[in-house]
Amino acid sequence: MAELVLLLASMLAAGTPLAIAGLGLLINEKVGVLNLGAEGIMLVGAVAGFAGAFWSGNAWAGLAAGALAGAVLTAFFAVLVIFLMTNQYATGLAVALFGTGFSAFVGTGFVKEKLDVVMSSAVPWLADAPVVGPLFKLHPMVYLTVLLTLAIGWLFYRTRTGLILRAVGESPESAHALGYPVRTIRTLAVVAGGALCGLAGAYISIIYASLWNEGMIAGKGWIALALTSFATWRPTRILMGAYLFGGVTMLQLYLQTKGVQIPSQFMSMLPYLATIVVLVLISRRPEWIRVNMPASLGKPFYPGG
Repeated sequence: MAELVLLLASMLAAGTPLAIAGLGLLINEKVGVLNLGAEGIMLVGAVAGFAGAFWSGNAWAGLAAGALAGAVLTAFFAVLVIFLMTNQYATGLAVALFGTGFSAFVGTGFVKEKLDVVMSSAVPWLADAPVVGPLFKLHPMVYLTVLLTLAIGWLFYRTRTGLILRAVGESPESAHALGYPVRTIRTLAVVAGGALCGLAGAYISIIYASLWNEGMIAGKGWIALALTSFATWRPTRILMGAYLFGGVTMLQLYLQTKGVQIPSQFMSMLPYLATIVVLVLISRRPEWIRVNMPASLGKPFYPGG
């Protein structure tokens, strides 16, 4: 039982960055913007976050730096796709490639550095509970991510602001006819989503791995992108999906510690194999995706007509 609790705690920690990035991409897609640059944005957030934590000696300052870096990079993406109306698919891929190269370049000096900051904390009383204690010794970002998921769900489905955001994603022409500044709303939503992607990258480099390595995101941006479809654009489902993929990631390490004779290469590819399987299963019911997907996703908006 104790081993299962430890595995569950590891799963929550591993799934948190996927959940944060997935929520950011959800905000982007809810207003009709498809952002394929999550991988690059997370890498830029990771190196900026690590640098911020390294120089300040404070993990929260590093997380803020990562979120800011993600927001800045995504702001350029927003200007290109929303105001200059470039192709969202091509621009997103360009951002992913740029973020990969840029983070490798600026992160050269941090490759062998170590952080000297507090990475975890304990919830009073609960952390000392028998058996389940490890679940309450994680970094506060793990618990804040759950609250963030609930807050975003409440925003989209219980507030007027969320109704406007969804209206912009479903029919920007109708929202524009009602007097809402569609392009401004999309820009703010895209930048907010990019900040969350940057925060997810910073979480990986500061809290989860506590180091910086070139390409350390290792496809998590693409998995987060797949999560939005897997979860049919619902925040709570994104959280559950992130924990599922986090569990697959940690399962490979757990089985290796148990001496299971499976090639390490196969174990390492399990999270990505799971992503492919999930997408294949979803694609068998295209009407399910069509009903839940924002109607204007990936389509440019021309305010003049």
